[in-house]
Amino acid sequence: MHCLEPSEAALRPLVAGIVAQHGGDASRMLQILRDIQSLAGWISPVAVDVLSAELAVPRTKIEGVAGFYSFLSLQPRGRYRILFSDNITDRMLGSTALMARLCNSLWVEQGKTSEEGLVSIDTTSCTGLCDQGPALLVNNRAMGRLTAERIDQIAELVRSEVAVDAWPDEFFIIDDNVQRADILLAADFQPGAALQAARQRAHAAGEGMMASNTRSWREGLPAGLGGPAAMLDEIKRANLRGRGGAGFTTGLKWEACRNAPLPAGQQRIVVCNADEGEPGTFKDRVLLTRQADLVFEGMTVAAYAVGATRGFVYLRGEYAYLRPQLETVLARRRQDKLLGRDILGIPGADFDIEIHLGAGAYVCGEESALIESLEGKRGTPRNRPPFPVTNGYLDQPTIVNNVETFAAAALIALHGGDWYAAIGTRHSAGSKLLSVAGDCARPGIYEYPFGVSIRQVLDACGATKVQAVQVSGPSGICVAPNEFDRVIAFEDIPTAGAFTIFDSTRDMFEVARNYVHFFQHESCGFCTPCRVGTSLLKNLMDKLARGCGSPYDFAEIEKLNQLLQSMSHCGLGHTACNPVLDTIAKFRPAYEARMMQRDFTPAFDLDQALSQARQMTGRDDAAAHLQSEQGGAV
Repeated sequence: MHCLEPSEAALRPLVAGIVAQHGGDASRMLQILRDIQSLAGWISPVAVDVLSAELAVPRTKIEGVAGFYSFLSLQPRGRYRILFSDNITDRMLGSTALMARLCNSLWVEQGKTSEEGLVSIDTTSCTGLCDQGPALLVNNRAMGRLTAERIDQIAELVRSEVAVDAWPDEFFIIDDNVQRADILLAADFQPGAALQAARQRAHAAGEGMMASNTRSWREGLPAGLGGPAAMLDEIKRANLRGRGGAGFTTGLKWEACRNAPLPAGQQRIVVCNADEGEPGTFKDRVLLTRQADLVFEGMTVAAYAVGATRGFVYLRGEYAYLRPQLETVLARRRQDKLLGRDILGIPGADFDIEIHLGAGAYVCGEESALIESLEGKRGTPRNRPPFPVTNGYLDQPTIVNNVETFAAAALIALHGGDWYAAIGTRHSAGSKLLSVAGDCARPGIYEYPFGVSIRQVLDACGATKVQAVQVSGPSGICVAPNEFDRVIAFEDIPTAGAFTIFDSTRDMFEVARNYVHFFQHESCGFCTPCRVGTSLLKNLMDKLARGCGSPYDFAEIEKLNQLLQSMSHCGLGHTACNPVLDTIAKFRPAYEARMMQRDFTPAFDLDQALSQARQMTGRDDAAAHLQSEQGGAV
């Protein structure tokens, strides 16, 4: 739990100390702001004053960064900050009623802070616990499988002002829920084995991995003349493609970074994207929990292949509770000469990894927005070109890959590209982790070779009377029963990993509406088409929900889709209409039930807006209602 806010006199040296711990580096702005908020509970004007002076950065820029991230606050928040996951699966499990129960018990309104400053209660988009919801975060600690009884216990602990660290340990048990393991999750991996195997393979090819001079590691050698070329060839032979959703060929990305010019004083960078914010996705959480060494070793393999000396794991803010365990693994790897200087005892083989925490911004899952955030800025996607492989972190050549991609790279280094390419399908090599949640008996992580059908996964997880499956989250595709023989593969249905199941009791209109609200909330606001378009789309879906819909609104949704796809700055805007268009096409009766009007009807009902005033005055007679031109109530 946050301590009571320090006085102004005490806060100034504390903030200055935090800045000093980060080397006075303005590019670490986000990490500095997180530390200040952890200390004081919010980013106060005094803290901004000190930061501006210490970092020589304008106040407006500091406030702009702090205001961009939902986990940071420029206003006081409760000493207990409780955020309920608002993902569709949490709602299906009753999260809305549980949040209302806690608000009522603690006499606090949602989105507000209690008068005495004790507690704040609100929602957050998705906590990555879709397989064990309903879930919440309390002061950055995650809690799943909420029940009414647990909510009552939480209320009593808050009222008694028991520090969160002293709450019962069982509150914070997070299960991995691995239901099916394959080459990644079942890997019997010894730290260092992949690096040693790659070294031996390069020696066998007459090249020598991590040669004793620094040139082979940092500057590169012509193709065919150095160990890095052998490693790149294995990655290409494996046909490894990015696992974050886009599916770009990993070997080509790494080679472009390797060949990018490196001005004096610069270095190449390896970034692990662990910001899985797509609702319904939680595979990276499990990989980092169970196979952290495999992921870090894959990053080190990548560093060798591209000649990088610095690495980052960008860990989503919702997973902050994983950081202590990950730091322990990194420390052990440094001690064992698998990270740091002279890896494997070879002079010049230098590479290390540090963890950066996000702060609640879905758009930072896009690689250029992630890099902006790493640099301590607002997570706004960049214009491209130039691409990160040539001009990435601090304008240096940078590769950004998903957690799962790096884990696969370690196995390729260990077993070879041909071994990996033989798994899966011709165009989709290897395995894929699926985050299965929703209406099924056995939610959790399922790892299959590429080519598994939707129907096979449904059978394995115990799903019955299935109406739809949302593959790859809101930005993906909604699959109806007549499509259940389609397969998970880049040549058919690609996915970042989300696999959310809806049975015949679910209202697919409400599913799509939840996704639309998510996109509107998470739009970074940089470009007008997305900022305005997602808001208009949300308003149209809410209008349909109120029974004011007409054929006019369907036409407007089509227009918005064309606008967002053609003019949005990044993928968020491009895919914002996907859930609506998919569900209109495949579950049209759910929409027609809301189309109560034949002609255009305004979304705003002035008479309905006055209902609260009528309730307060105890009046509901005809004179208390607005009258239409025909003389009846509006």
